[in-house]
Amino acid sequence: EHTQERNLIAVVNVGRVLKPYSCDQCGKSFVQSGQLTLHQRTHTGEKPYSCDQCGKSFGRSCHLTQHQRIHTGEKSYSCDQCGKSFGQSGQLTQHQRTHTGEKPYSCDQCGKSFGRSCHLTQHQGTHTGEKSYSCGQCGKSFGQSGQLTLHQRTHTGEKPYSCGQCGKSFSASSSLTLHQRTHTGEKSYSCDQFTSPSGIKIHQRIHTGEKPYSCNQCGKSFTQSTSLISHQRTHTGEKPYNCAQCGKSFTRSTGLISHQRTHTGEKPYSCDECGKSFVTSNSLTKHQRTHTGEKPYSCDECGKSYVKSISLTKHQRTHTGETSYNCAQCGKSFTRSTGLISHQRIHTGEKPYRCDECGKSYVTSSCLTKHRRTHTGEKPNRCDECGKSFNEKSCLTKHQRTHTGEKPFSCNQCGKSFTQSASLISHHRTHTGDKPYSCAQCGKSFTRSTNLKSHCRTHTGEKPHSCAQCGKSFNEKSCLTKHQRTHTGEKPFSCNQCGKSFTQSTMLTVHQRIHSGEKPYSCDQCGKSFGMSSHLVSHQRTHTGEKSYSCGQCGKSFTTSGQLTLQQRRHTGEKPYSCDQCGKSFTTSGQLTLHHRIHTGEKPYNCDQCGKSFTTSSQLTIHQRIHTGEKPYSCDQCDKRFTDKRHLIKHQKIHEGEYIIGCLFKNTFSTFQDSS
Repeated sequence: EHTQERNLIAVVNVGRVLKPYSCDQCGKSFVQSGQLTLHQRTHTGEKPYSCDQCGKSFGRSCHLTQHQRIHTGEKSYSCDQCGKSFGQSGQLTQHQRTHTGEKPYSCDQCGKSFGRSCHLTQHQGTHTGEKSYSCGQCGKSFGQSGQLTLHQRTHTGEKPYSCGQCGKSFSASSSLTLHQRTHTGEKSYSCDQFTSPSGIKIHQRIHTGEKPYSCNQCGKSFTQSTSLISHQRTHTGEKPYNCAQCGKSFTRSTGLISHQRTHTGEKPYSCDECGKSFVTSNSLTKHQRTHTGEKPYSCDECGKSYVKSISLTKHQRTHTGETSYNCAQCGKSFTRSTGLISHQRIHTGEKPYRCDECGKSYVTSSCLTKHRRTHTGEKPNRCDECGKSFNEKSCLTKHQRTHTGEKPFSCNQCGKSFTQSASLISHHRTHTGDKPYSCAQCGKSFTRSTNLKSHCRTHTGEKPHSCAQCGKSFNEKSCLTKHQRTHTGEKPFSCNQCGKSFTQSTMLTVHQRIHSGEKPYSCDQCGKSFGMSSHLVSHQRTHTGEKSYSCGQCGKSFTTSGQLTLQQRRHTGEKPYSCDQCGKSFTTSGQLTLHHRIHTGEKPYNCDQCGKSFTTSSQLTIHQRIHTGEKPYSCDQCDKRFTDKRHLIKHQKIHEGEYIIGCLFKNTFSTFQDSS
């Protein structure tokens, strides 16, 4: 009787909008005491219902029941239209609206409708600007409690959703769902799942290839009329959307909206997994695939899959050979219009993207974004394996290959593999002899544009990269990075055979050749092989006699820039490398490394035949000749051979002595004859 009476009071109170149960913490009111109890748990953090399989706790018993279906795989609610199953009746109801197109929740401010009440609540926040849920650690605010929960996991590192197949964990269930499709191959969005007839019509054109909207100027066709209108503006030059702050114009309103965020700094789209924010929803979608591994765009010719549709389009041109966009000035072809636009700026000198902190300008917005990170110190791309962070995604990808050993770019002439496509392109030029980058001042040619840029600085004397610790300047950013490691002592590249660490990846590669015996660089004149390309280049100059590097003080010429640097230090007396144990200084870092071994007693070079250890690789090489019998140094006077060049020099002095004695004897004999 009392229960009926309470329920009746509740019903009557609903009619009167009476909510007698108030929260003493936030003042929120409720119709029933049970609702108040559930609400109070959001303040106390109490979660009395625990899962006996994984230990996860919940504030409501119904939430526990829903959660347990993740473990059992139970999906009791099926759609009678498409057969798809769900773990909750609410999920089924929401799903059915994709078939009916029903959107029962309308915004009273703008009239926009939604299929879910939570989506309406989220949308209403765009009008009010209200963000009621704040992070206690960093102060970031959110419109929904769910968004805050996901964000907090970026601080705690919690990843409660695990893949049953590979064990990979995620902080958001949606990320797990997307990831699982990489195992099942499921493509959840089918042609019959569109909320409007126009949506399905546009989508089906992907399958039929129909592009009914054609440009009357260039004949290019499009699936949507809006895409044609935007395209026609590339011919007319019309850019009707102007930025009120900087005056920049755009062909599309979406372009203007995205651009305005560069002024406001707004990044409204956040990743549930790592908390990284983005200017556009499209950028977020692409980023999320780095977590899930999803590659939804497949080539129907070779089956290769891609994260971005534009990457697939670019790839497909490798099959068709199509290069659509040509530069009118130099004839260079590009697969993308954006590539051509960026390239044309090389001719015009236009650099439209300017850093508001230092005034430096750039050809592309992506270059400006990278540059800005030099001011902020931001390195948003982190390696999961070693924790190292990078300011560019491409740098992280390259770095990850040092862990995996992957070298996906192979030379079709000699089979050599590379971690980067740029390295392969440069390598190809060693076969063709092509050096497309020429210095306007001295005419010297280079295989890489970066090498030309560095070379040009030898004329200008420009050294734009300075060390904050000692003030030393460098003409290349990579040289500064390497130098900074002399202060920090960081050696991030380790040999998996002997454990030796290096400051540069190239030094590790060269070192590994000591173990493998590989000498990939051969002289085409005498056949001599080298472990480093720079050693081959230096060696080839012994044939050509070329000495490109001249000392400004004494005029002496050298075959390498390193030799010139050493010569200049002889004049200045500079010894920049100091021993932290005894204070002794050295001209080169190599001399310091060798000196350090006096203190440590380290002998890192071991003979694999007798086990004897040596301080330097050259000592090991000389020693190994005892085992092999190799004697590469021969005397041009008596043909006697030696294992070590020093022994040859010592031996040649015997001949010099014989010559001197012979001369003395000859002179004495002549004098004797004359006197007689």
